[in-house]
Formats: sequence, structure tokens, C-alpha cells
Amino acid sequence: MREVAGTRRPYGHRVALAVLAILAVAVLVVPPIAQVDQRLVDLSAAGLPPSFAHPFGTDELGRDVLLRSLYGLRVSALIGLAAAVTGVILGTAVGLLAGSLGGLADRLLMRVADGVQALPHLLAGIFVVALFAPGVVAVVVSVGVTHWLTTARIVRSEVLSLRSRTFVEAAIGGGAGRARIVFRHYLPHLLPQIMLASVLLIPHAIWHETALSFLGLGLPPHLASLGNMISDGQRSLLTGHWWSSVFPGLFIFVPTLAISVVARRLRDRLSPRRRSELTL
Repeated sequence: MREVAGTRRPYGHRVALAVLAILAVAVLVVPPIAQVDQRLVDLSAAGLPPSFAHPFGTDELGRDVLLRSLYGLRVSALIGLAAAVTGVILGTAVGLLAGSLGGLADRLLMRVADGVQALPHLLAGIFVVALFAPGVVAVVVSVGVTHWLTTARIVRSEVLSLRSRTFVEAAIGGGAGRARIVFRHYLPHLLPQIMLASVLLIPHAIWHETALSFLGLGLPPHLASLGNMISDGQRSLLTGHWWSSVFPGLFIFVPTLAISVVARRLRDRLSPRRRSELTL
């Protein structure tokens, strides 16, 4: 396939992919090589500014901010991915049920979605975390049960559109069961939208986990998560040690911005208008 002549080719997504690749390599390679216990305290090196030995400085307990940020990014990324998958699976299931069953089931499920959407996500997440002990499972569940709405509505809309297609009507007329239609006809057509929803949900999940950890309701304080680091670093801002919170904040902002750019590019590629601009 080639693009029509004169079509503008944005390169922002390539830069975003390069940034994500560099961060992924750093997160996977640097912490194992360093082999530093992030729970160790070295008060003799506490509060050191950025230098050659410590490019991002040290925190109030003498721990290297760069290494802790890489550890924290790995933790936040894994939690964000798990939470995004949870939310997408839940949203896909609700959307498939609402679209394929229709009628009363559709109306009830959509009213539930409206009720959940009316609640502030952070407050709903705090309520869910309160039901569990603070930890990874609590954060993943809290993000998953509050971020499935968009996926459910997209899947429902696509299923309602697919129900009127000729191949679906032929399958129904041929006696195919509802489960066969869902797995044989609906899901293959929904995979691009589901993948895009997963990518779009990862930044939201990372920010949600960071907010909960910042409030002390997410991961345990001894874990090197970005939210915990920002929460600890805010006390150092009053003493001029800005690097303890600024650099962990950048490790949240940069990858989530890069993921958003890549997701927008994928959305443009998958949109009907974009497909109409491509020729064989």
C-alpha cells in the first residue's frame, strides 16, 4: 500500500516510538546491572544535587534518583499495562453483551455505565482500594473497574453496526449460535479497536496509579514507584532539593505523552477517513 501523493507524513510518532524504545531498554537493562537495593539508606549522600556520579541527584535518604526512577517506571508501566488489560477485557465483555443481546440487557448495562461514568474516577478508585490492602492488586482492580466505559461503548457501537451486515445475518439465518457469532464474526472485526483502546488506556492507568500512590493509597511506601517518589520529594522542595520530585515527574510525563502520540497515530491509521486516503 502507498499513500496518495501530497499527503502529509507526520514524524512525531517516530520520535515517540524512539523515546519509548530508549526508556524500555533503560528500564530492562539498567536496574539489573546496577543491582542496588532501593531500600538501602545512605545518609552521608543524602540530598546531593545532580552530578556526574548521580545524574539526577539523590533523595533525602541518599538513594540515587535516576535508578529509583527507572525502578519506579518499570513498576508503574507493568501496573499500567495490567490495569489497561483488565479495563479493556471488562469493557469488551460489557460491550459485546450489550450489543449482541440488545433490548433490556443493553439498556441496563448502559445505565450501569452511565452511573459509573458519573463518579469521579479518582474517588471511585479510592473506594475500591479501601476494600483491599494497599498493593499492586488493589491498584490494578481500582483502575480496571473505573476505566472500562469507553471501551464498552466503542465495542457496543461496533457490534450494533456489525449486526446489520450481510455475513452476520447469513450466519444467524444458518442457525449459528450467539457464541459462535461473537467469536467468529464480532471479535475479529473488533481487534483493531480493542488494541487501540488498550494503548490509549495505559497512560490513564499510569497516572491513576501515580495519583493513588501519591495519596498514600497505592503501593507500599518501601516500593520505588513514581507516585511514592513524588510524594516523598515534595517535602524536599521546601529545602531546594527540586530534583527529588521533578525527575520522577518527567519519567511519568514523557512516556505517557509518547504513548498518547503513538495511540493518536494508530487511531488515524484505523479511522475510515484515513483508510480512504490509501490506495493499493
